Amino acid sequence: MSPPRSPTGSGHHHPKVLTDLSTDAFALCTRLLSFRDVSNLAMSSKSLRLLAYSDAVWFRLLQERWPNYCMSSGAGGARDEYLSRFTAMRQFKFCDPAIVHLWAMPVPPTQILLAKNEIWVDQGRHVIKVECSSDPHFANHRMFRAHNARITCMRLFPISETSFFRSEMQRDDTILATSSSDRTIRLWWKGSPQRCFKGHSGPVTVLADTLLGDCDSKFLVSGGEDSTVRLWSVGSGRMHGHPAVTYHGHEKSISFLSVARHKASLLVSLAKDSRVRVWDAMASSSSGSSSCVGMASVSGPPVGMQCYDSLCYIASGMTVTAIDLRTMKSVATISVHSPKTYSFEMLPSKWLLCTGGEDKAMLWDIRKSQAKPAPIAELGHTGPVKYLHMDSYKIVTAGPSDCCVNVWETDTGNLANALDLFNKLSFQNPTEKPVGFSAMAVDGYRLVTSCGDRGCVSVRDFSNCSIPISSSSCSKVGSKFWEANHCLDA
Repeated sequence: MSPPRSPTGSGHHHPKVLTDLSTDAFALCTRLLSFRDVSNLAMSSKSLRLLAYSDAVWFRLLQERWPNYCMSSGAGGARDEYLSRFTAMRQFKFCDPAIVHLWAMPVPPTQILLAKNEIWVDQGRHVIKVECSSDPHFANHRMFRAHNARITCMRLFPISETSFFRSEMQRDDTILATSSSDRTIRLWWKGSPQRCFKGHSGPVTVLADTLLGDCDSKFLVSGGEDSTVRLWSVGSGRMHGHPAVTYHGHEKSISFLSVARHKASLLVSLAKDSRVRVWDAMASSSSGSSSCVGMASVSGPPVGMQCYDSLCYIASGMTVTAIDLRTMKSVATISVHSPKTYSFEMLPSKWLLCTGGEDKAMLWDIRKSQAKPAPIAELGHTGPVKYLHMDSYKIVTAGPSDCCVNVWETDTGNLANALDLFNKLSFQNPTEKPVGFSAMAVDGYRLVTSCGDRGCVSVRDFSNCSIPISSSSCSKVGSKFWEANHCLDA
């Protein structure tokens, strides 16, 4: 018996497609999809976008993400309400974050790392790992003791990129790398040191922000006061305690290391003498002397460095310089702060960079740097802006002499919130209220800070807030960055 022919006469069936479903049926089909899954589905086609933007889909997402949330009467729709609340939480525009004040640490931390529910804090020659549970007021901690001198740098890397990776259950684990003035580098996993790398003849000053190399050959990169850059094998091959390659060429201590984004084998190093060198790991000989493929210099003491595509942006002295790594020529220079720049962050996806100065931070559009460079916004402070975080939603700024952490909208430069982080701490002498910070770390919903003179670490989680600034008893934050210079009680 021959199969029935289709209405078009082609002999093929035309199955019912997803876009033929009703809105309610489509919402039922997406009940297991996350916020990102629905957003990706909406980009598949125009028909799917109309279905994926329906209130039936987004009301379910809204209720799952914030079960006790009630939509406002003037809301334009469930999707708009979800995105508005999502953005407001990412910008810390609430007065009731979950707050945890960790114990006062003996040494004020200078470095803090955030990774999922883990917080890593340096304590002189030790590291403290804090594990936060679902209860915002409960946290476990563990101290790692292995170095014999002060820790100088901490980095987190995916375990899947190292030879430690063995099973699918370990895929999401991370490796902590620490460098120290005791001339060693240590790798930590599962609460204990797994490897110790020795080879520098002086204190190790910095570790690269990412691992160098391709999937088969991964290297941890370090720089030291001995003016050398060293590569340590951590890939699929066997790890060794001695460096795989040593690069010589700098005359001063290494300040920054970054892997080029357009070629995985290229490494950029910046030393205290403001000299820039580019090394190609694929061209390395046993001595490393032939692998330097480019040199340049910048003006002033180095403050920060970040690579994007084939460009390397370097903040030093009073300028930010963009160097093309293919030609080693400067393609743009922005005069920023006088007399000194304290911090630097960049958001390549929006062509924005932010610099911290003596009494303010400045937001810059990279595309407008060729003509007469002028900042998009000036983000005021009471002292040097040494601590700076920047993402697609917010810019967070703080300093060693500030009483507040300020949060700004990335797109506009408007002040989103000003958090007085000391006013709810209890001290033996209330008249000796601490001022200033010694370290800061930020991710999507969390802010972690350490008090500059007391060593107290505080965690603020904005993921389940319910009291927006505009409808609370908090002092109102100005709608423009120049309209508010006071602190809020958060």
